[in-house]
Amino acid sequence: MKAAMVDPMGLENLRVVDLTDPEPGPGEVLVRLKAATLNFRDILAVKGGYGSMQKQDRLIPLSDGAGEIISVGSGVRGLKPGDRVIGTFFPDWQAGPLRVEHVMSDLGGRFDGVACELRCFRQDAVVKLPDAISDMEGATLPCAAATAWNAVITKGRVGPGDRVLIQGTGGVSLFALQFAIMAGAEVYATSSSGDKLELLKSLGATHVVNYREDADWGKTINGLTGRRGITHAVEIGGAATLKQTIRSMGLGGFIAMVGVVTGPKAEINLPIVAMQETRIEGVTAGSRASLQKMVDAIAQHRMKPVIDKATFTLDTLREGLEYLQSGKHVGKVGVTIG
Repeated sequence: MKAAMVDPMGLENLRVVDLTDPEPGPGEVLVRLKAATLNFRDILAVKGGYGSMQKQDRLIPLSDGAGEIISVGSGVRGLKPGDRVIGTFFPDWQAGPLRVEHVMSDLGGRFDGVACELRCFRQDAVVKLPDAISDMEGATLPCAAATAWNAVITKGRVGPGDRVLIQGTGGVSLFALQFAIMAGAEVYATSSSGDKLELLKSLGATHVVNYREDADWGKTINGLTGRRGITHAVEIGGAATLKQTIRSMGLGGFIAMVGVVTGPKAEINLPIVAMQETRIEGVTAGSRASLQKMVDAIAQHRMKPVIDKATFTLDTLREGLEYLQSGKHVGKVGVTIG
């Protein structure tokens, strides 16, 4: 099979290699991967940026992939050749709260990922794809969508009457917008260009603000709520955005801390956080049980993930990661495999 591999670590060392086809062992399924999508964490992993928290040699990157089972090992139940599946981001996180051992098994980090034509998965580390979800759409789900679902639904418990703030038009943000609309909430969104603001409105955002033109956008958004404030925010910016996000919040608001795209050292006005009883909680991709619920909800509501017009292959994966890093994308960036 062909696989994208980085060795030694560094984006400039990412190349396609030929490897022996794997065979499924007991309790495993062999999947012919059809599609993958990119996340910002893939860029850091390819550069070896997670240090001792990741594999540092001969790494097959990428965490998010979808494909078709072509054979199964002994003892496999409930899965068969021909089933379409996606892998879970944390294979060892089956259900319940996050534990230390769960984060030691992420795909494309500690374990080889899905930038390959064939891959074996444990039978309890995949989720079936309904017919309503295509391979590329399924490949958008394990990390970005699962994180947004965790932020908005599992931990956020968003419902009708809530006011949700999302930032930009990246994968997590657009999934958070779609899930918030699905839950009956009102969405407020920020972005940096007119075209992207129009996209956000077309997806259901009630109010949009250009953060490049309005440095005090947190106050503006709070005003747009009638001074009631945001009830839930999905924070992906970090250093350059958290201060304004806090300014937008209402009493008892919940901030799901997902990313630090603009840097890790954010300014926080602690008295305001305390007086407003603001909750700030870290959010990750979630368990297999959570992923299954999300896939069911997406199929039930016929929700369509937003996928960027630019699509890459294993041979052009480096260019794809550079494109993602440039910030020119909208939604998820896809990779066609096989």
